[in-house]
Amino acid sequence: MSSREDILGRIRARLGRNPDNAASARAAIDSYLGAPDQGPQPRIAGDRVAHFREKSEAQSSTVEEVLTPAALAPAVARYLARHELPRQAVCWPEFSGLGWREAGLDVESRGVLGTDLVGITGCFCAVAETGSLMLCSGPETPAALSLLPETHIAIVPAARIVSRMEEAWRLARAELPELPRALNFISGPSRTGDIEQTIVLGAHGPYRVHIIILRGH
Repeated sequence: MSSREDILGRIRARLGRNPDNAASARAAIDSYLGAPDQGPQPRIAGDRVAHFREKSEAQSSTVEEVLTPAALAPAVARYLARHELPRQAVCWPEFSGLGWREAGLDVESRGVLGTDLVGITGCFCAVAETGSLMLCSGPETPAALSLLPETHIAIVPAARIVSRMEEAWRLARAELPELPRALNFISGPSRTGDIEQTIVLGAHGPYRVHIIILRGH
């Protein structure tokens, strides 16, 4: 027996779980998770996308909005040129056909290496309340692309921006068959204030986070 099985077995024993009541207990848990009691929540005034943008920029992210998928690659090219960054990047597989070469970029869909300086990802959803991105790891959505390169560019469909953190978790429970191995919330560039309480960006991850909001389809 593994340590995990031993611990879970003791928990089940203390709760009185057995094969006869396991199904009803599971149903009660699922019912609670599906409609938990809601505590006080902040008010999201006005346009949810505009609120997300405001909160993201307050977290030191930069944000641009485009109307069509065809505008994504040119938007990435403009950002890289404006900041004099490399025109090479790696991306999630879903973005491999965005016309990168026509925009003057060399973007590959593959695993990230230590030499890759720009990573392009999507997100599972985004949270207007905090300006955060919610990323779920998987074979087609590797977490390392958002963590290892110095510059992280995230493509966020406006329809996937929810108002509050509770809604993000409800969406995950509704759409994911099970929680992924890693679920990351990204709120701007990596930072630390460990040394003399001076904020330093890029301490444990990207120096820059650039968000491109896709308003259209």
